[in-house]
Order: sequence, then structure tokens, then C-alpha cells
Amino acid sequence: MSTQGTPPKPPATVHTLASRGIQPRFGDLVQSCRKLVMNHLAERLTLVFAHVDDTLFECAEKAENNQVQTLFFDAMRDIRRQRPQIERRYHQTVAQQFADFLDGKLAVPPSEAVDAEHLALVQNEDYEESLQITNMVSRVKARSAQSLFALEQRLALLNNGQKLLEDGNPFGPQMIAQACREALAPCPFTLRIKVILYALFDSHVMQSLEALYGALNQRLIDAGVLPNLKYSAPRNTNPVPRSTPAPAAPVTASSPGTSAVTGPAASSVQTRESRTGAPGTTPFDLNGPPPSDPDNLLDGLAQLLGEHRQRNRDAPLLGGTRSIASFASRDATRTYSAAELLEALNRMQRASADELSQRLHSPQPVEALKAGLQHQLDSHSSQPGQQKLADPETDVIDLVGMLFDFILDDDNLPDPCKTALSHLHTPYLKVALQDKALFTQHNHPARRLLNAMAQAGVLYGGDGDERGLLAKMQWVVERVIHGFEGDLRVFEELLDEFSEFVATLRHKVELRERRAVEAAKGRDKLLGARQQAVDEIVRCLGSRQLPNIIRNFLELTWADVLVFVLLRHGDQGPEWQRAREVAEQLAWSGTPLDAAGNEQLQRLRAPLLDDLRKGLELLGGYHDDGIRRLLQDLVACQYAVQAKQPQVAAKLNPALPESPLGAMLGEDASLATLAPRAAGLSSRAQALARELGHIEFGTWFEFVTGEQISTLKLSWFSPTTHNYMFVDHSGQRVAIKPLTLLASEMEQGLARIVVRDRGAPMVDRALNAIYRVLQRVTGRTHETR
Repeated sequence: MSTQGTPPKPPATVHTLASRGIQPRFGDLVQSCRKLVMNHLAERLTLVFAHVDDTLFECAEKAENNQVQTLFFDAMRDIRRQRPQIERRYHQTVAQQFADFLDGKLAVPPSEAVDAEHLALVQNEDYEESLQITNMVSRVKARSAQSLFALEQRLALLNNGQKLLEDGNPFGPQMIAQACREALAPCPFTLRIKVILYALFDSHVMQSLEALYGALNQRLIDAGVLPNLKYSAPRNTNPVPRSTPAPAAPVTASSPGTSAVTGPAASSVQTRESRTGAPGTTPFDLNGPPPSDPDNLLDGLAQLLGEHRQRNRDAPLLGGTRSIASFASRDATRTYSAAELLEALNRMQRASADELSQRLHSPQPVEALKAGLQHQLDSHSSQPGQQKLADPETDVIDLVGMLFDFILDDDNLPDPCKTALSHLHTPYLKVALQDKALFTQHNHPARRLLNAMAQAGVLYGGDGDERGLLAKMQWVVERVIHGFEGDLRVFEELLDEFSEFVATLRHKVELRERRAVEAAKGRDKLLGARQQAVDEIVRCLGSRQLPNIIRNFLELTWADVLVFVLLRHGDQGPEWQRAREVAEQLAWSGTPLDAAGNEQLQRLRAPLLDDLRKGLELLGGYHDDGIRRLLQDLVACQYAVQAKQPQVAAKLNPALPESPLGAMLGEDASLATLAPRAAGLSSRAQALARELGHIEFGTWFEFVTGEQISTLKLSWFSPTTHNYMFVDHSGQRVAIKPLTLLASEMEQGLARIVVRDRGAPMVDRALNAIYRVLQRVTGRTHETR
């Protein structure tokens, strides 16, 4: 039977309006939810675009070459141009998804997961984009499982009791993330740029969905939609992920020689013993490099610390500080309880808060803090001299102590920033004793705050600190010491506020640096034109013995005319060619000529004087009378030279006006004359110059001037004049150095490249450094080369 003209049956997964339409009595409610979602997403999407320029500029600053840097700068312009269309497509897609849901015909977006067997059929960029979407959605689902479950149950009730299909929630993370992909699809951005946009979308939109789902659920609850719904998590038979710390069984009493710790410190010990002592497990290799797994790294640190105490508990650790175990009496047999230790730290924190304004200007030494902690414990002990700290707590105290010793020894951090951060030692010790995740979870709020402040200190904590960063860091330290009583939310709140401050600071610094670079490019173009003009004048002068008036006029005045002609008309037009001819003819006219030459000079004099007048008018530094007198002197000089009266020509030496070009260039005008010639460099300096030709923007240099040392960043260099521009931490231009001068200073030890380890956050670098130090002090021989 022919089926032509018969409409196809709807897919089984699409329900009709009658079976799946939203009940009319809920119309106002669902429209209220739609408005809430659309307003929220519009606000968060605006934040995405507000951070695009800053993010791309930061990427451009770290670009591996000029081509990649240009990619990021071009992307800034393209994204600004495409933004209205992207926003419109995004909001239209979200709105259409909701409308389809109301009409009962919402199509579930395809799963972004890609089967490995079919990977070859997927374009590489499509796969990468799918991976970005999948990761974003998975994180939201894990983070918002409870609120998403409740929202889907309530939406199902509104939907005539029809259970939503998987990823069929119009407000779900899959729908919202897929809308982003569809909005970006028509844009000709490279994958590298799209990945940055996805990261910003994840940060500002996807991470805000938990709050949105909470608001939606509350609105539905207020409307009486399943107000008493309880979340029931599905039973998970899989083992607990390694990143999730297992709760420790409470210990109600302590006995001699045992630990009374009941928190994550105890969990750390139990986990370590289960991994290293259980039958059939492979012992942890303490001779290898630091483990990449955070939990393994912490286990290894604890084992190395235990070995250190067994070998010589009085031996110094990282930073030269002794273990807290060396401060206790060797005759002690009982251990302090966790409550006693915490109360001692609370007393220290309160004392620190009372006198913080005076103490903030001096660093908090780690050794002094350990001595103070031991004194607090002993002075409030019912058995002074008979108690000591348990090994797990000793591990944590020593580990936190080495972390802050690392901060105090970090060459990347300015001293004032080190001083401010050192006063966080006591509260961070409390955090670590209560929550070992400080060492194992990169997203731990206290760890992120410490990393953020350290990074800001490295980037913007230069001398003078006119931008207020140090004051902000000290304010954060005060808030932590006065406000932390065990609730980690104080770190989250402070991190948000500090990050906002740093974002504003970074924008100002980058804007200042951008302006400095643009100004340097303009001056460099001027310098390049000036050098070309000077070369032309040198060619005209050659070996000719000219009167001072003609030589000075060509070198000081006509060279500026050549620059202005070059900048205005370029070096290919007739204007430039005529300006060069005028210079050549004037130089020629200042040399003795034969009869034919004199006759030629008579023919050329009128047009030559006319072009000289036009050139002087172009400079703008001469009045009509001044131009007339100067031209008369030049003609008189020509007659004196041809009459073989050099003494008359020598008397013609008028004072020429100051070069306006020199005033515009300022100190940059003398750069070329101060720099050594490339041919005169030693072989070592020439090799350094070749290496500098490939150096990246953003590289930091240290310069020695007398007894003063300054650290500056290479912000830009010219491919034409080979001048290198350096800025300080505030983005302000500080120095312009020609390539040959920079290479010569490096050869003399007056300049050197500063290797700044910014690839890893400060806490990560510290833990790895501590691990290596403990390997050495315990006799382990592994060294990373």
C-alpha cells in the first residue's frame, strides 16, 4: 500500500499536548518560574562577557609567540562584535526549550558522551566541545543532585504527573549548557577561544545553577507544589571515592601512648595504615618523586615525618624550624586531647587578635609559634611535663609550619606580603587539625584563599603598593583572625571579596600596561622613521666637508622634515623622494663646483629654496621672518663656498630652533646612540641577543642599578627598532632598552631573567617542596633534576 501523502507517526518519545500539557491552573506559576530563570541567566551571561576581555588579555600576555597573541587580541574584537547575536541566540534557545516543554514536545538534547568505538567518526573539535559540555553538566548534577531531584519531581506534577525524561528538565544543566553550544555554533571562533568561553560560562553560569534551583524549588513550595517532598539518595554500592574523606570513629577517652584526636587527622592515619599495612597491598614508594595524587602525597608526607621523628626529632625541617615534638618533655607519656589542643590554639588566636595591629608589620616566625603553642599547652595542663602531642597532630602542626616557612622563604613574594600571610598560621593550623582536606582538595576554601592571596602578592605586590593590595591582604588576615571559629564559610566569603578586589586591580594594571604598550608602539614608529631619516642624512653627508650651517641644518632640522614626510606619506611616494633629493642637492651645493655645476646650481636654486620653505613650514617651529633669514643664510653660504671663501661660510652659523621631534621622543631619542653596536658585542653578548630575540612577553627581569635592584616585566618589544619595553607590577612603563644594551647588561650581570614558578598554586608548590626536603632529611636519596 502506498504511504505517499500520509503524515509520519510521531516518535514514541514525543508526547502529545493532551497527554503532557501543563495544567491551566499552573499557568501563572510556570510563567513566574520562566521569568525567574530568564532573568537569572541574562544576568549571569552578562558576567561572562564582562570577563572576556580580561581573560583573553591575560592569555595573550602568556602567549607562546606573537601569532598566538594576535589570535587572542583578534578574538577580543570578534567576540565584542558577535556578542549581541550570541546573547540573542542563547536566550531564544532557552525560551524555545521552555515553550516546547509547555506544549509537550520538548526534544531531549542528545547525550554529549562519545563512545570510544565511534570516536573516529566525530570531528576532533566536535569531540572537544562535547567533552566541555559533558564536564560542565556532570559537575552541576553532582553538586545539585538534591535540588535537581526535587525540581524534576515538582515539574512532573505540574506536567500532569508525567515523569520527565532523562535530561528533559527545561531548566536542567544539559539544556542550559547545550543552549550555550548552539549559541556559539555559528561563530567562526577557534576551538581554543571556544574552550575559554566555555570555561567562563561554567564559572559564571553553570556554577550559579544551584542557587537558581533552590529559588525555583522555593517558589514551587510556596505555591503548594509538593511542599513536604523529601530527598532520598539512591543507594551506592561503589566504594567511596578517594577524594572523599571517610568519617573517623569517635574516640571517647585517651589512654597513655594513644591519640585522642577524633577528626580528619585520625582519618588520615587510618587511611595511611590501611594502604600501607594491609596484606596484599603495594608499599608506598618514598624514594620516588612526590605523588601526583593528593591523598598519596599526604600519606607520604606523614610517613616521612614519622621517620624524621624516629631518626632525630630535634633536627630542623624546611625553613630551619624544629618539629613541635622537640618542644615537649622527653619524659612525657600521656597525650593531649584534641579539645586541649584546640583550646590552646583558640587562646593564641584571641591573643593575636588583641594585638594584631602592632604585630602585622613584623613576620610571625614559625619557631616562635610552636614555642608559644607548647607554652599554652603546658601552662594549662593538669600534668605539666607529662603530656605530649600525639603523632597525627604532630604531623599536622609540623606540616602547616613548613607550609608557612615556605611562604616566608618564597623569593617570588614581596616581603610585606610574606609578613601579612605569616599571621594566618594559627587559624590555618586550626583548619588543618579539623579538616585534612586542606591538604588534599584543591577547591578547599581556605586553600583557595591562601593561594589567591599568594598569587596576587606575586603579580601585584611590588614596591610602594600604591594600589592597596597589601592593605587588602592585611584586612583579610584580620577578618580571618577575628572571625574564624570553625565555620569555613568565612573563607568562602573572604575569597569572593578578595577575588573581586584582585579582578578590579588586574583590570587597572592591564589597562595601564595596554596604554603603555600602545604609547610605546607609537613612539617606536616615530623612532623607526627617525632612524630612517638619520640614515638618509648620513648618506647625503658622506665624506663631504660641509660648512657648519648646512651640516647642522641637515642633521638637526631637515632630518625632522624627513620624519614627518615619512610618517605622513610613506617611503614609496613622490613626497619622500623629493625630500631626499632636497637633502642631497643642499649637501651638494655646499661643496666647490666647476662651471657646469655652478650653472646647474643656478637652475636648481629656486625650486630648492621653495621646497626648503615648505619643509620648514611643515615643522611648524619657524615664523615667516625666521624662514626667510635662514634661507638667505643658506644661499649666502652657497655663494661663499663657490667663491672659495670658506671663512665667510664659517661665520654663517645661526641658532636653529629645538627639534620638536626630540621633545616628542624625550629620553627615547637617545636610545640608538646609547646602545652598543651589534658588531662590537662579544660572542657571549651576541649569543644572549639571539636568545632575547625569541623571549616571550611577560618574562620578568631583575635589574641592578648601583645598590638598587628592581624587578620588571617585559611587556613588549619592537621587531623594527629592537627596543624592549619593561613595566613594573602596576603596569607602568619603567624602561626602554635596546636589544644590544640589554644583552650587554646581561653579560655584565646587571640584568638577569627571573624564573617565576607560576604554573602551580602556592600550596601545591609548597607541599611538593616539603616532600623533597623530608626525603633528604630522612636519608632518601631521590633528587629531581
